[in-house]
Amino acid sequence: MQNEELTLNVLRKIEITKSQKSLADELSLSVGKVNYVIKALIEKGLIKAENFFENKNKNQYKYLLTKEGISAKIDLTQKFIERKKAEYEELQKELEYLKND
Repeated sequence: MQNEELTLNVLRKIEITKSQKSLADELSLSVGKVNYVIKALIEKGLIKAENFFENKNKNQYKYLLTKEGISAKIDLTQKFIERKKAEYEELQKELEYLKND
């Protein structure tokens, strides 16, 4: 998985995930890799982590996209769509070539 695609996948799912483990399972990554990406996104200011003070499990966090995170998510989504459209067009050309051959 490319770096931008990984970042986009984390940004898309971070607010609805229950834990880093569930996010790791969903993305087929290790928990360590997910933790590394989340920490990097926090350092970049794209997400913030809030601890549940009432929760007995003090290690549980809720992740929220920042304004910058929402902008990054939009930009990465647009790039992803453009890349997939280009891949689709290439496949269409290849298919047409094979049909005519």
